[in-house]
Amino acid sequence: MDALLSALADPARWRLVSLLAERPRSVGVLARLTGARQPQTTKHLQTLERAGIVTSQRAGQRRIYALQPDPLRDLAAALSRLADTADRLGGSRETYDRYGLSLQAERLAAEEAGWADGRSFGFRRSLAGRPEVVWRHLTEASLLARWWTPDDLRVSELVFEARPGGRVVLEYRDAEDTDGSDLVAGRAEGVVDDALPGERLTYQSSPLLPDGGRAFTAHVDLVLRPTDTGTDLDARYRITGSTVDSADFIAGIEIGFGQSLDKLAANLAAISDSTEHDIDTGSTK
Repeated sequence: MDALLSALADPARWRLVSLLAERPRSVGVLARLTGARQPQTTKHLQTLERAGIVTSQRAGQRRIYALQPDPLRDLAAALSRLADTADRLGGSRETYDRYGLSLQAERLAAEEAGWADGRSFGFRRSLAGRPEVVWRHLTEASLLARWWTPDDLRVSELVFEARPGGRVVLEYRDAEDTDGSDLVAGRAEGVVDDALPGERLTYQSSPLLPDGGRAFTAHVDLVLRPTDTGTDLDARYRITGSTVDSADFIAGIEIGFGQSLDKLAANLAAISDSTEHDIDTGSTK
């Protein structure tokens, strides 16, 4: 595929491919139609032939070139798969576009301090696992780190002290920044207000601006309710203390926090499936 793309990247060779798509042609005819010298045209054709895009045969004193359509069809199929992946419903491109629209709207709205105060976001997820299991995933740092950021981010520092007055720290980086060489993508600090194990968790968390100031304060209220199949989690996310510079953060709340809860649901479902499999097979892990 690399040789194919490299061969097609040259405008002169692309012109030759276009002419050969119409019908087979000799080197001399192709040179005349493109306005190039024949030796130069021959070199381009040889490159295309090595890449499998064209084939040739001698006819008397002339060499006739013809297009090989299959490599182009393979390339078209590969490009189509890439486009479908980017364009799939609910995929990363859709999320990117949604965030862009939200970002534009929030920046226009952020005219003065307090512009977003009182705004709230509600989330509900039906989770596998009993409330005590879900509680561990909400409060234990090693389990929180698996889901507490959206898909394109990773946790680089996390503190969660699940008691009234306990510290909350979440620092995150780009998911592909594995060696910590890029700048920190974000950091939030806060405090736990209340913690009733297996039932309710409330805390405050403030994303920090580049200068260390607080963009706003999020008041997060998580309520757990047991169900026949696991636990219903109701989350309420309320904003106070919003600054003009908080627009970019607030634009990502609905998408970002929603993605994080989806990861939590997926992690708990995987654990539940694994447990059921162990029971079915008689495993005693």
